[in-house]
Amino acid sequence: MAVSFLPYFLILSFLSAIDAHSGMVGVNYGRIANNLPSPEKVVNLLKSQGINRIKIFDTDKNVLTALANSRIKVIVALPNELLSSAASHQSFADNWINTHIMPYFPATKIEAIAVGNEVFVDPTITPYLVNAMKNIHTSLVKYNLDKAIKISSPIALSALANSYPPSSGSFKPELIEPVVKPMLALLQQTSSYLMVNAYPFFAYAANADKISLDYALFKENAGNIDSGTGLKYNSLFDAQIDAVYAALSAVGFKGVKVMVTETGWPSVGDENEIGASESNAAAYNVGLVKRVLTGKGTPLRPTEPLNVYLFALFNENQKPGPTSERNYGLFYPNEGKVYNVPFTKKSTTPVNGNRGKVPVTHEGHTWCVSNGEVAKEKLQEALDYACGEGGADCRPIQPGATCYHPESLEAHASYAFNSYYQKNSRRVGTCFFGGAAHVVTQPPRYGKCEFPTGH
Repeated sequence: MAVSFLPYFLILSFLSAIDAHSGMVGVNYGRIANNLPSPEKVVNLLKSQGINRIKIFDTDKNVLTALANSRIKVIVALPNELLSSAASHQSFADNWINTHIMPYFPATKIEAIAVGNEVFVDPTITPYLVNAMKNIHTSLVKYNLDKAIKISSPIALSALANSYPPSSGSFKPELIEPVVKPMLALLQQTSSYLMVNAYPFFAYAANADKISLDYALFKENAGNIDSGTGLKYNSLFDAQIDAVYAALSAVGFKGVKVMVTETGWPSVGDENEIGASESNAAAYNVGLVKRVLTGKGTPLRPTEPLNVYLFALFNENQKPGPTSERNYGLFYPNEGKVYNVPFTKKSTTPVNGNRGKVPVTHEGHTWCVSNGEVAKEKLQEALDYACGEGGADCRPIQPGATCYHPESLEAHASYAFNSYYQKNSRRVGTCFFGGAAHVVTQPPRYGKCEFPTGH
């Protein structure tokens, strides 16, 4: 797609190599979409942003080939639909490793295999999990890959019977003996880690009347005291992870480490998806990355750095379910950023290619700009609404006025959308226009035109 006038800001190289004493951040690279860049372009994008760890949901040959010699580490997956075969036949597991792992390793740095994903959600495949994991590990041993490639299986927080307060964390009783304990024993035996998918967004959206949004978004808040331990929690994310640690301790596996293989916040959602917005998604991911890179652990495990994979690299337009499912991406399919994520206050980043530099951080201010990904007809329709029924001040983009140049639909629409957004006090939902607009945290730059902001 041709480069638009949108002021996309490069994500800083916050995901670059991190020392052993700090936390680690990677990104999930999902591909349930029909408009994503080629794997080769994606690898270049990852490199340009300093992203050196990703997780995929299969073993796609094009992706694994593109990753070769890139130094980007990758977690691959054996899909849920193959669990029964992998569990029932060692020969199937051997063949899967021989076909889907060996041709690419070590040129492609495969560091772990996720055997299934959130398997406990489906009771029909849960009984196959442990045997599938064991057979895959046996295959790794057979091909002398077990020291380099770990095994695990991402669990959803729904595997817990209790998660609040964190110290009461416990696994569902019906899962403990048949699945949880043997799985954890295998992880302990192989020095692997428990993969956990944790989404504070879901907990907040379901309990917005009880959970503070600031608590969910890593913002300053009064915090919550765990009545069982007396420990103070200033983020819902920390509380969720410690509930998992408490559950591990309760079944006798305190020593198993945890890796968060999915976490994120949607930038768009349906009306009933409380809290889904670009500003909240940016706040969550900014807060999470800063939190992880401190190298500090959770209140219950203060010396264990957090290892986290953000969900997700792209918005995926073919994912089923509510609107939020298609809007977790850090990037649009055209590789433009969905929102700005400032990772260091001192850093600066180019705006509109060669128009100088501006500070990354503009605390408390947001602007609304057009989405260059949408069709021009949709953009024009949204512009007409903003300047008409919407009541935006569009006088500055009239011929001869201060913001008429550059004379482009994207620039004019951005000015009109921002006027509408600021006029409506930057309320959630006032910078959407059916997907034609999105929020940014840098002042837009179009020629000499200045975009107003609310106060």
